[in-house]
Amino acid sequence: MEKNIQERKLDDCTQSSSSGPSHVSCIAIVKKLCAAMTASAVVWLVYVDNCHMPKPFAYGTMALVILSFMSGLFVSVERKKTRDVVIGLLWALLWFPWLCYELLSRPDVSVQSFAYTSALVVTATVVAMVIWFMAKELRRVLSKSEKSKPVLILCLLAGVSSNVIASAPIRIEPTDWYVGLKNPTLQLMLYGKDVGDATVRTDYPGVRVDSIVRLDSPNYLLVYLNIADAQAGEMMLRVNGKRIRYQLKQREKRGEERIGFTCSDVLYQLVPDRFASGTVENDQLITMNRYQCDRSNPNLRHGGNLEGIRQHLDYFNELGVTALWFTPVLENNSPDRDGYSTYHGYAPTNYYQIDPRFGSNDDYRRLCDEAHEHGLKMVMDMIFNHCGFEHPWVADIPSRDWFNCPEWLEDAKGEPTPNAKYQQTSYQLTPVRDLYASEIDLHETTKSWFVPTMPDLNQHNPHVLRYLIQNSIWWIETIGIDGIRMDTYPYAFEDAMSRWMQAINEEYPNYNVVGETWVTEPAYTASWQKDNRLTKVNPHLPTVMDFAFYDRMVQAAGEDTNDYGRGLNRIYNSLVYDYLYPNPRSVMAFIENHDTDRFLADGCDTLALRQALALLLTIPRIPQLYYGVEILLNGTKEKSDGNVRQDFPGGFWDDSRSAFTTEGRTAAENSMFRWLSRLLHWRQGNEVIAKGRMTQFIPHRGIYVIARQYKGKTVLTILNGTNHVTTMPISRYREVIGQHRQATNIVCGCNVDISKDIQLQPRETLILEL
Repeated sequence: MEKNIQERKLDDCTQSSSSGPSHVSCIAIVKKLCAAMTASAVVWLVYVDNCHMPKPFAYGTMALVILSFMSGLFVSVERKKTRDVVIGLLWALLWFPWLCYELLSRPDVSVQSFAYTSALVVTATVVAMVIWFMAKELRRVLSKSEKSKPVLILCLLAGVSSNVIASAPIRIEPTDWYVGLKNPTLQLMLYGKDVGDATVRTDYPGVRVDSIVRLDSPNYLLVYLNIADAQAGEMMLRVNGKRIRYQLKQREKRGEERIGFTCSDVLYQLVPDRFASGTVENDQLITMNRYQCDRSNPNLRHGGNLEGIRQHLDYFNELGVTALWFTPVLENNSPDRDGYSTYHGYAPTNYYQIDPRFGSNDDYRRLCDEAHEHGLKMVMDMIFNHCGFEHPWVADIPSRDWFNCPEWLEDAKGEPTPNAKYQQTSYQLTPVRDLYASEIDLHETTKSWFVPTMPDLNQHNPHVLRYLIQNSIWWIETIGIDGIRMDTYPYAFEDAMSRWMQAINEEYPNYNVVGETWVTEPAYTASWQKDNRLTKVNPHLPTVMDFAFYDRMVQAAGEDTNDYGRGLNRIYNSLVYDYLYPNPRSVMAFIENHDTDRFLADGCDTLALRQALALLLTIPRIPQLYYGVEILLNGTKEKSDGNVRQDFPGGFWDDSRSAFTTEGRTAAENSMFRWLSRLLHWRQGNEVIAKGRMTQFIPHRGIYVIARQYKGKTVLTILNGTNHVTTMPISRYREVIGQHRQATNIVCGCNVDISKDIQLQPRETLILEL
């Protein structure tokens, strides 16, 4: 016994003489942790990326790595179980940085998948620790055989090397696609390190590779497939030998069954970041570029999201609108710059992903489904003129002609700082229609950049155009949106946008798209509508935005109507030009939106507001309301656009009151809400408003009258455009009143005697149903 003790002490002294027990212990722990992390990463990468390699090979690699991990890497672990447990727990913690990187670098990641995979990792860690302790006996056996160690090392190296080949990420857009479309061509954009030299094959039934386009950047590849005869299922693509699964889905509806918004609808526009927050979990996301969520600053993010909108669907029903239009909800992963953020959504950095601060693609689909259950249509705001500066296309431009005027980016060094080569748009849209336009003016409109942080896309590049066409179709099929609002429509190339619209119309003949055409002359707006006779190129655009009505209504609100063209005469004179429109009922009218001052400006003229809304909701147009008009939100853009994009009271957890409820609204707000709600509910399903012909009378004695008639029914909108009491002579309007002696005031439900002249109070509004 004594001899054994002496020998053990001698061994201890020998060990200490080298570098000290604590030093050896620390080095051993670090080595084991590094080895554990490496093995864990290999197992994880093979797991998440095994779609790039044959399944038997992937799982075989995983088995080899696990065997190496258990038998080789932990062969020298001390027998003290406490240390084993500590190392095991540290191993679990070291999983997470790699896990976060892998998950968040994948375009289809969601909070749910992140939580689910994290749970799998924790479970795997516990199981691995149990196996670890069980393997100690095997460790002692294997440690006696020096010949086994090279084999184990080779197993580990094989796992690592095979995974390096297998895990190179390749991003594909669109992320999935649909069979049964009228156009059988599918463009796949592959984006990954040196993917431009790849060969692509598939043996999926009914699918063939028509062509492969190699772009200037070696990191992009365009693959054109013909899927005319394909059935829904999981297609396997072979990209340089790697196997990538790609889903072909069955459509939920035929294209003809997709019905867009019409003049029977009333659109309610809102800014998601400013409307309501249903959760605060995604206010500050470390995975996004630097930004700040600060409700006290009108130019920064405030934290509204899709869940907040979903929680207030009943409110939209109570108000009486029938369709929702949000400013863009696509990912805008741009950092805050100079105190401004892209909360508005008009700088997309991923055309296939909802901004995670708003929610996920699944959240958007859920919102759309529930909106449909509430009888509400959904209109998606899209931006094809430009993208955001942080879009991958900017850091690695696919081809020299992907953008308009990209030359300045070569000297910009990754920052949107204009230099001598930068070309800024003039914001003048008239050169597109000017017969005498100079080249420089036309160039500044269509080829120059909107702002330095929004690169201008070149829709004349056929691959860019095909990408954008497919993107529209993908959102229609994937989410079920009922319409599209296209931003900055005339800034893009007219002929290219015509081809985009033609493709949408062919696939969805009963759908609707509205284009933003910001010029306040009816002739200009009409020239963008489908089948007009004013242009050589048919725009194929069903609906245009009536900036003329907006402009004239704002001017009329501050004027007394007289016989010299002021006040409500401006509206009359604008509607006179409806003969220019192929379809006046497919023109979207509004009195305010996210880009304009609020109609009330900094005041609270409710009489003028009611007149504007009465006209908006009874003329042959598709009316659009801006959120908060029903509770008298006001403000101007004098200081900032954010001042007309206020938070809706009650939409956020720390609000002192909620304007979503009667109790939370002031008396004035409730009066306006009730008046507008009655008008909106009366309008729903009203064929006289949706289909009736219109007769308008030149303002007389300051009174402006329009009539809508259909199948023997008549509706009169009567406005006193003066600031004094005046009398409406019934005899002047006998052609639309006929022999009727009584009418119903649709707002209050009371009867009005129309057998005699009507006395009107200053700025009074009447909507009468005969």
